Amino acid sequence: MKFSGMLKEGTFKDKVVLITGGGTGLGKSMGKYLMELGADLIITSRKQDILDLTADEFKDFSGEILPISGDVRDYKDVNRVLKTSLDKFGKIDCLLNNAAGNFISPTERLTPKAFDVVVDIVLKGTYNYSLLLGKHWIENKHPGTMLNIVTTYAWTGSSFVAPSAAAKGGVLALTRSLASEWVKYNIRCNAIAPGPFPTKGAWDRLFPKPISTFINFEKSLPMKRYGNHQELANLAAYILSDYSGYMNGEVVTLDGGEWINNAGEFNKLEKIPKKAWSLIQRAVRGKKKSTRD
Repeated sequence: MKFSGMLKEGTFKDKVVLITGGGTGLGKSMGKYLMELGADLIITSRKQDILDLTADEFKDFSGEILPISGDVRDYKDVNRVLKTSLDKFGKIDCLLNNAAGNFISPTERLTPKAFDVVVDIVLKGTYNYSLLLGKHWIENKHPGTMLNIVTTYAWTGSSFVAPSAAAKGGVLALTRSLASEWVKYNIRCNAIAPGPFPTKGAWDRLFPKPISTFINFEKSLPMKRYGNHQELANLAAYILSDYSGYMNGEVVTLDGGEWINNAGEFNKLEKIPKKAWSLIQRAVRGKKKSTRD
């Protein structure tokens, strides 16, 4: 299956986009597509060498790129990243809060520090950037667009990833709160809840080999495949673009129907062979007849 970009060339010309966690994985894929569409890009994470490698890969695009390391958990460091970015580009039009941390573990095995590791990156990192850049936009009367990457278990919860579920749930609530409160300043806030989109490193922490030998996760999905990075990049670009100017406070699920398939009480009946339904129907009719008698 071939995946390609869906927006017009030049959609992000003269737009400046900042992506946290932009040096690797989904952040890198989204950043690449935004640059294909003409954006100037700021990518930040903790490792400058990784950011520099990504910037070098993107050097042939028409837009400029600023790779700048920083810690999303540190308010002062976030302020430094934003100041450096604004000094270079003069403005930031879009913020993509993508930085994340996650791992699997029975919750009773976690220490408070382990919980903090995830919550501080995901929730604290998101509100640090949202608050500082939002204040700048409001003070300078500059319209802005925020896009937060959450997950479907932000509203359902999930076993074995309690810190991430709590943090992503907080980000989702923050998204909707700011969407309501800051729309009067021409600031839009939306979110994407991706399903399984494998990335190097992060995916191995969630599905290490001992687990992957017991569970074929891909075959358990309704569409029998993982998401492609371009599919997520297309959606992110659309939501950040002016084409979605009337979208605000929305969370868009992109998971191939995974969460809704797991939520339906009788959805697992899909596993019943077609021939068996005739036997089931006869059994049901027999029950009805005996009840009437």
